[in-house]
Amino acid sequence: MTSSDVAATLPQACDFTVFGGTGDLALRKILPALYHRDLEGHLPPDTRIIGVSRSEIDDDGYRAEVRAGLETHLAPEHLDPDAVERLLGRLHHLCLDSGSGEGWHLLHDLLKDRPHADETVRVFYLAVAPRLFGPTCARLAEIDVVDERARVVMEKPIGHDLASAREVNDAVGEVFEERQIFRIDHYLGKESVQNLLVTRFANTFLEPLWSSRWVDHVQITVAETVGVGSRGGYYDHAGALRDMVQNHLLQLLCLVAMEPPTYVGRENVRDEKLKVLQALKPLSPEDVDRDTVRGQYAAGLTAEGPVPSYADDLAGPETAGAPDSWTETFVALKAEVRNWRWAGVPFYLRTGKRMDRRVSEIVVVFKEPPHAMFPGSEGVTTANRLHICVQPDEGMRLHLTAKEPGPGGIRLRPVSLDLSYADAFDQRSPEAYERLLMDVIRGNPTLFMRRDEVEAAWSWVEPVLARWADSPERPRRYPAGTPGPYAAAALLERDGRAWQETDQ
Repeated sequence: MTSSDVAATLPQACDFTVFGGTGDLALRKILPALYHRDLEGHLPPDTRIIGVSRSEIDDDGYRAEVRAGLETHLAPEHLDPDAVERLLGRLHHLCLDSGSGEGWHLLHDLLKDRPHADETVRVFYLAVAPRLFGPTCARLAEIDVVDERARVVMEKPIGHDLASAREVNDAVGEVFEERQIFRIDHYLGKESVQNLLVTRFANTFLEPLWSSRWVDHVQITVAETVGVGSRGGYYDHAGALRDMVQNHLLQLLCLVAMEPPTYVGRENVRDEKLKVLQALKPLSPEDVDRDTVRGQYAAGLTAEGPVPSYADDLAGPETAGAPDSWTETFVALKAEVRNWRWAGVPFYLRTGKRMDRRVSEIVVVFKEPPHAMFPGSEGVTTANRLHICVQPDEGMRLHLTAKEPGPGGIRLRPVSLDLSYADAFDQRSPEAYERLLMDVIRGNPTLFMRRDEVEAAWSWVEPVLARWADSPERPRRYPAGTPGPYAAAALLERDGRAWQETDQ
């Protein structure tokens, strides 16, 4: 093991700069995550948090906005007055426009005018539109604040296709080395996703079963009950395939299918994930027609009551008429990893908005027993299934077949062994951003996407986008509050399978 592979340590000083510091992501996720880490005493002792935005507010005005954000997005029992004041005392705000060259000397002066500036870790979090990633990094280089200790964090999407992803990566790569670039996917920071690695590689009973010999198929579902909301402008140019499949779902697939690394750390995990992406069977136009389903939610009824269609959500309450959008809000597809371990095992991916439940889960369905050994018994044996719930109730459930207690023959009954993180561990489960932001500060890239991963994912997705663009068939409509279009169920039914739901 080289010195670069040793777990990174926490620095003594950090300047954490958030571009888009007054935006929704900063106030809803980034700053609450930093607050929790500060509350637990995990931030470097000498940490400053610098919000950069176009808002014409001073430090006190920014502190007031952040205080309101913490009170809105955190449970009252998690708000410690002393910790809140400590975080607010770390805050600064600068009014800058990433597209303009004016005012950047203020950021230079703030970052350079501090004790031991040359020993301070600088984190630049780009919570802005992807088109600003390159120009922002170029400005940072111009004002000479990028050194070997600097790191940049990029939110998805990294481009809208392979060519634009390469353009973004090239622009950022001109300023930062690859080891300094952290492409964040918050799903990889969730406890249950990290625990998937531990479940697979720290428990020897599973490894012999984790292959095409014993696994029938794998399902990965990320379902949302909400519509597009205020993201309609972005979403209508992206769609579910770009917004969810190209990153979140493919990353979950990689963690399920990857080979055991030499150890879990730094490049080893990312090397194995890349191998999975490179082993995905390319989809021909005929494959896309047969093995993919795209849908768009129509008006329907949810637990909150009647909700409008995607077209009406996109139009907005003040717009007369609904736009004729072909953007998909639902995707289901069948993938195959063509390697020694997984050849022949289908991976079914599904994601959508305005569905009947909010859940992110992985279901590994094992093959059924090859022979019925209990003649005359009541009930039937069912395939064993391992449910890994990523959200909202993080945990695992192993479905087995057992004998129901009682005399007079054998009655077979499905039962489950449950692991709820909330019940098993008497402590708050940290939000994904808390883990990931601390990894950035420490310089640990294990749970972040490397450039070659991002581009390999785009390479696999692009034929689907191209075929859909040429297709005269609209996305299939499905009523809001339902599991999606019927064609998604038919995708599995023709293979003699069905989607597994959490309560089954």
